[in-house]
Amino acid sequence: MTFDWNEWLHIVTRWVHVFAGILWIGQTYFFTWLDGRFHELAEVSKEKKGDPNVWMVHSGGFYVVEKQSVPRMFSSKLHWFKWEAAMTWLSGMILLILVYYTGGMLIDAAVDETAAIGIGLGFLVAGWVVYDVLWNSPLGKTEWLAVGISFLVSMAAIYGLSQVFGGRTAYIHAGALFGTIMTANVWMRILPAQRKMVGALQRGEQVDPSLAERAKQRSRHNTFLIVPVVFIMISNHYPTSSYAAEYNWLILSVLVALGWGAAYFLRRA
Repeated sequence: MTFDWNEWLHIVTRWVHVFAGILWIGQTYFFTWLDGRFHELAEVSKEKKGDPNVWMVHSGGFYVVEKQSVPRMFSSKLHWFKWEAAMTWLSGMILLILVYYTGGMLIDAAVDETAAIGIGLGFLVAGWVVYDVLWNSPLGKTEWLAVGISFLVSMAAIYGLSQVFGGRTAYIHAGALFGTIMTANVWMRILPAQRKMVGALQRGEQVDPSLAERAKQRSRHNTFLIVPVVFIMISNHYPTSSYAAEYNWLILSVLVALGWGAAYFLRRA
């Protein structure tokens, strides 16, 4: 019996990627659901004093979760949620390298392999910069306008990828872009804001509400981006209906729009 190290490296990396993604998506949508319940409570209990709480049951336990209207320090351990995002992105990048950049999957590119790798990696960096600049600009303050621009830019990016790469490679780079944006949101925008808020509490200062709002905005974006990312992850199983179709870029663009629409309703479920 021959032990194939390369195959096992693929299997383990893919397992980590899927499992870490499940953890990340689960906790993201759990807190989204929880935040929605607190919003409902705030609407119906404006006259009540104290912070509202949500009563839940899961398996054999009952839980009461309270959302602080005014943040304050506790002596107990503060739990952070960050490593799920890091592990999902890192394992995904390793898979991108193993399967596409060193695994021979770039033979469908319109340029040579070295150029294709450079374009692929540069696309991820440039995509994050364009997204971050847009949502930090005055345009980002008008949400509907920024969403419309984001979608048009996404369509242009998907079309551009389809002209450089074959359908499967183009799809996976679109998914990698959305995943990169989501991870960068966590590590470069959400966590720094949270650290500043915790630091203010530790110093006995008032927390800047704009920090919380910016962090919440990027977290909200992640709940929208994850829906098309999951589709792209499973699109390999349905090539004729996705990346192998004649208008694959248009199909993916439509599915991105539908995914954002689905996320809109999921956030309110």
